[in-house]
Amino acid sequence: MNELMPLAASGFPSLFLIVVGIVLVLLILGAFWWGSRRAARGKSPGPGPTVQPPAAARREDSWDTPDGDSGRRRP
Repeated sequence: MNELMPLAASGFPSLFLIVVGIVLVLLILGAFWWGSRRAARGKSPGPGPTVQPPAAARREDSWDTPDGDSGRRRP
C-alpha cells in the first residue's frame, strides 16, 4: 500500500495530444496566411477620381474658413 502512483499519464497519449495541438495551430496559422493573401489579391485599386460637373469644378475652392475663427462657434 505504500507504493507511489505516477501522477502523469503514460507517454504515448500525451505525445499524441501534443502533436495534434501543434498540427491544429499550424493549420490555423496557414489558414490566416492563405486568407490574407487571397484578400490582398482580390482587392481592387480603389475608386478613381470623381468627375464633377463643370459648374461644381469652378466652385471647388469657393469656401474658405477664416484663419481666426476655425475653432469657434458663433451663438
